[in-house]
Amino acid sequence: MSKTLIVYCYPKCSTCKKALTYLDENKISYELYDIKTQNPSAEQIEKWHKLSGFPLKKFFNTSGLVYKEQGLKEKLPLMSEEEQYELLGTDGMLVKRPLVIGVDFVLTGFRQSEWEAHL
Repeated sequence: MSKTLIVYCYPKCSTCKKALTYLDENKISYELYDIKTQNPSAEQIEKWHKLSGFPLKKFFNTSGLVYKEQGLKEKLPLMSEEEQYELLGTDGMLVKRPLVIGVDFVLTGFRQSEWEAHL
């Protein structure tokens, strides 16, 4: 792969650690960002959502504390996509991680079989 992957992770997240180990073991280069301190913007999330082909909900960390504290399970269905992008752009802990951006694909979370298919 000629272009480096962009990877957003949270350093304390065990799933992120597994994902980074997978990338390192497979000698896949990546540019790493801490999703808590370097949160992607609403514009970036929108661009990546459109590239991914995934439902927007797949970009939310639905098991996270912030998601639960804000009662987003009930609120998201009532929000426009624009409002959801803005919300994701406010707090990296709302974003599903790891978030991987390639040249022509986006991956949310770490499922090894899905990663093998794209990487």
